Amino acid sequence: MTQNHHLRLIKAENTQSLHQQLALLGVSASGCYHMVPKGQFFLLYVDDLSNPAVLILKQEMLSLGAEAAIHHQVIVNGIDKSAVLLMATLAQYHKLIEKLQTQGFGLSQLADEIVELLSRIQCAPKAIVCHNRDREFVLDFRKNTLLMGIANLTPDSFYDGGKYNEPNQAIDHIFALAEAGADIIDIGGASSRPGFSCVEPQEEIDRILPVVEAVAPLLSVPISIDSDKAQVMDLALAAGAMIVNDIGGLQKDPEMAKVAVKYNAPVIIMHDTAVADANPVNLKKNQGYDMVDCVLDFFRNSIEVARKAGVEAERLIVDPGIGFGKTLEENLLLLRRLPELAVLGHPVLVGTSNKSFIGKLLGLPIEARSYGTAASVALAIAGGAQIVRVHGIDVMLQAAVIADAILGRHDHYE
Repeated sequence: MTQNHHLRLIKAENTQSLHQQLALLGVSASGCYHMVPKGQFFLLYVDDLSNPAVLILKQEMLSLGAEAAIHHQVIVNGIDKSAVLLMATLAQYHKLIEKLQTQGFGLSQLADEIVELLSRIQCAPKAIVCHNRDREFVLDFRKNTLLMGIANLTPDSFYDGGKYNEPNQAIDHIFALAEAGADIIDIGGASSRPGFSCVEPQEEIDRILPVVEAVAPLLSVPISIDSDKAQVMDLALAAGAMIVNDIGGLQKDPEMAKVAVKYNAPVIIMHDTAVADANPVNLKKNQGYDMVDCVLDFFRNSIEVARKAGVEAERLIVDPGIGFGKTLEENLLLLRRLPELAVLGHPVLVGTSNKSFIGKLLGLPIEARSYGTAASVALAIAGGAQIVRVHGIDVMLQAAVIADAILGRHDHYE
């Protein structure tokens, strides 16, 4: 069949790209304003609704030309509560919100929650200012993906254990990472590899404190501290570090959030399955939830811990903790569904560098996983990661530059 009309599929990832497509057609500014919400489609999952609420929601969605998928037993009252999958354009959600605001059965509250969620997923995360003493750095996620360079000052780190556990070696490595293009240096004094040996706080302090004191006044980028111990974090921030990278997700050491408030430090909240399972408030996989459900629930609980301690919401970053207590399939699931973390409204950090899931997929040892890491970095950026945590900078910087360019982030190459 002859194609006379040049049919093609348009993939508009966000409001900006949809605006660009409409502008190419010659649509007016007012036309773009009205049409963009009609061209953005979202699937929203809603849980814990009563049967009357589900049926009203279904009816209202159909009246708007949208759809709501519901459990087949709802119509005959075979179950008491149910989840719903809403399928609609942004414009249809706006109309739905108006309708729900006058409804009972908890639907007016649902309307408020939808308003908040849509606001989060449409707004890019704000820049975060890091400061300590008279030094200040800005983490600007709107320009390009940021690279966090890893400095493990441990003898047993899975990738570079023993290479930089002498202070002079560590200092040289840190300056080399910054020179190569790292935007943040993440310093850790205790391994978190599978089967790691626990390190006492004082030993961790002895490893990292002299290095932080030496590099902090001179380094051209901010330092984050990779730890789950508030005592370690307190002394490191006092020595000049600026960012809390809590691999306990503010749930392992209850004092960690207080330390962040003390120094007004940004906080990276990482999900670790072991930490999550130790806290009964978090969802569990064996209760019928998948890993993405569990990670989102964990983050919401951690964010509440931060809020109660006084940490500003705008200073939080989330990390799904690739490799921390996850199976190969769970790691891949999290990376595949990374865009779903946007519902939290916080910048996302992803650390895949040389991890075992890459080795399992490729059948390669740790030292041969750089190409696999680069692929995972590029796809994580495409999935919404604003920060990628990596061991080597050169190759990963190239991967980030290309990914940013394809996605329309121009700062790297203008």
